[in-house]
Order: sequence, then C-alpha cells, then structure tokens
Amino acid sequence: MKFIFIAIIALIIFGIIRHFQQKRVVTVLTEDEFREGYRKAQLIDCREPQEFDRGHILGSRNIPVTQLKQRLVELRKDKPVYLYCQGSTRSLRAANILHKQGFAHLNLLKGGFRQWNGKIKTK
Repeated sequence: MKFIFIAIIALIIFGIIRHFQQKRVVTVLTEDEFREGYRKAQLIDCREPQEFDRGHILGSRNIPVTQLKQRLVELRKDKPVYLYCQGSTRSLRAANILHKQGFAHLNLLKGGFRQWNGKIKTK
C-alpha cells in the first residue's frame, strides 16, 4: 500500500514538472491569437499526409511529427513556428523536438485542428 501511495505522488510530481517545462517550450494560443500571428510565421501541420489532404488550415505546410527530425532543414530558426495537429499531442511533441534543436518562438493551436473554425483547404 505504501508503494502505491509513493508511486502516485511521484506521478503527480512528474506531471507538475512536465507541465511547467512545456510552458517554457511552447505558447498555447487560442484560435484568435493563433489567427493573428500565423500568416507572419511558419505554419506547420504535424498530422500525417492523409489527414492533411482531408483538410488543413490555408497556408500550412505538412511536416508530420514522424518526419520532423529528418526535415528540420525546411524550417528557419529566426521565424516563429505555429504548430497544430488534430488535438494537441503531436504538435506538443513537435514543439519539444524543435525546442531541443534550438527553435525559440514556438506556438501551438489550443484544441488543434478539430477546434479550428477558420478557412480550410482540402485536396
């Protein structure tokens, strides 16, 4: 019983630490905040190509998080990066990868593409 209690406390502490580390890495933006800045930035859709083809934010580039490390040369460190995926899991993972590579201005769409109400493009 004591072991389970210690494990639960450790998980809670780990979650709190991770939350504050992520806040230093990425800025989570509402749709309105995201819309204000993404046209002057690098807009990256972190979903897989088939998801991108079914619909994406106008002007975004598809760089799936699974390919991000191999495609870092396509991104500029001196420009802000706006990331989104279907929810926020993959874009958060992408933000962590980019942060480790020296990217500083990372922004994420709160709620992801499924919450987006703006213009979209489909193939």
